[in-house]
Order: sequence, then structure tokens, then C-alpha cells
Amino acid sequence: MIRIEGFTKKYGEKTAVQNFNLHVEKGDIFGFIGPNGAGKTTTIRFLATLLKPTAGEGWINNFSVIHAPMDVRRSMGYMPDSFGVYEGMRVWEYLDFFAAAYNIKRDKRKKIIRDVIELLDLTNKKDDFVEGLSRGMKQRLCLAKTLVHDPAVLILDEPASGLDPRARHYIKELLKELQKMGKTIFISSHILSELADCCNKIGIIEQGVLLAAGEIKKIMGQIRESMILEIEMLEPNPRLEIILWDQPGVKNVEPMGQVTRVEFVGDIREIPQIHKTLIEKGIDILFFREHPADLEEVFMKVTKGEVA
Repeated sequence: MIRIEGFTKKYGEKTAVQNFNLHVEKGDIFGFIGPNGAGKTTTIRFLATLLKPTAGEGWINNFSVIHAPMDVRRSMGYMPDSFGVYEGMRVWEYLDFFAAAYNIKRDKRKKIIRDVIELLDLTNKKDDFVEGLSRGMKQRLCLAKTLVHDPAVLILDEPASGLDPRARHYIKELLKELQKMGKTIFISSHILSELADCCNKIGIIEQGVLLAAGEIKKIMGQIRESMILEIEMLEPNPRLEIILWDQPGVKNVEPMGQVTRVEFVGDIREIPQIHKTLIEKGIDILFFREHPADLEEVFMKVTKGEVA
């Protein structure tokens, strides 16, 4: 649904994005991660047909971003990181204005507006003036505006920026619902933990270069040279550390009260034997589990250049 080949953007002598290649498949929620100034917004503005590239090409829904921008806009809903609202407009009027801009006929607009208002849980706000809405409600309204023409692809630049935890949770759950409806979603965010909850794929960009892209689990597997095991006990037991150091594949042991973390670099088939040994030696184990990598760990390692 989204394909970028060789995208490069220069501003004078400065290169904002260099030879960017990416493929996002239908139904993906793709999380686009990078520090400030990494090239995220430049890439998003290119996809949104708002920026001409220095080199390269992009396609959305098989339409060329460069040669068929109007077809791209009909296929795509774009939510920028900052957006304006029109004073004196009520919520339903705001949505009606954008529906009309997409050439949706008047007799169809009423139902469409009702549907997106219901989807975004804005029913009790439909007659409120836009400028009086909270930031969270304005974010919902902007997303509703993005959906009025039923685009196949959504491009969202920091949609949860500045929202409180409850509002961020709502946006995250809404993205999952939109994915179930068949939408392909390209989302930029600094809230790494929430991207991990809703995205199936990610891309990490730094200084205009895409460092890693693909399924989250695969990228996590690539950056980890070892596995982290967590052993939780009913009560701390100083014998646990001594026993663990004698086990094959154990590289490091870190006691943390009732929980002990073990860095394991051996054959995964040896792990059940470690568990069995601890039980045989009288260690009261409550939980024995792998501690999964998180997006923050992935981001920090990749942007430090620890992954080729």
C-alpha cells in the first residue's frame, strides 16, 4: 500500500533524508520512530504530496506520489502534527466542510459525518464550537476529518502528542479498530511504548537514514545477542545467585529483590534444565519467564549504531 524507493530530500547543502526505501503492506500499522530532526516529518510530507523530492519516488495505493498526487490524496488521509481549527464552526460543520472539499455529495455527507462522529465518540460534541474543545477532543476531530472520505491509507504525524494517558489509550485502541476495518496506517510517534502496543512493524530513522525496518519481533531478535530471563520468587533467596552462576549459558545475574534477571547466551534448549535444577535445589519459584525487549531498548541500540 505504501512504497518508497530512493527518496532523497536536500535543502541546499543539507540532506534531510538520504536514499530512503520502504514497503508497508496492506493492513499494517507501521510505527515510524526517530529523534527530533531525523527526517520523519520530511518523509511524511513527501508521502502526503506536500513536498517534492530531490530524488526518488513513492506510491500510495499504487498511485505515484509525484505523478498522480490527486489520486494519492483520494486514497490517503493525512493528519499533521499540528493543525488549525476554524473559529465559529461547530464540530459537524467542520466535518461537513472537509467532506465537501473531497467532493462528497451533499445527500451522502450527513450519514458519513454521523458515522465518523460516532466512531470517534464525538456524538455529544457535534454541536459544540471547535475552538472550545479540549486538546484531546480536537485530536479526535482531526482524525475524524481524516476519515470522512474513507481512505485506504492513514498517515498520522504524532497523533497522541500532548495528550493525557486516557486520551492516548483511546487513540491507541482506535488505531487497532481502524486496522480491523482494513486501513493501512503509517504513524510517527515519540511514545515508544504505545507504538509497541499497536504496531506490527516499525522503522527507525536517524539523520535521514533508515537504520532498521520490519516486524517488531524480528528487529528485537536482531539487536539482542542474549536472552534475558526473569525469575520471581516468593521471598528473596541468596542461594539462587550462587546456583545460577553454575549453570551453562549464564553470562550475568542481577538480583532485584524477589526478582532476579539472568542474561543467558547459551542454547535455548538448556533453559528447561536450568528451571528444573532450581526446583530440585529447593528454590521456591513463583514465575520463570523471558523478559522481552521493548521499543525503547531497540531504539537506543539502533540509534547508537549497534546494529548495521
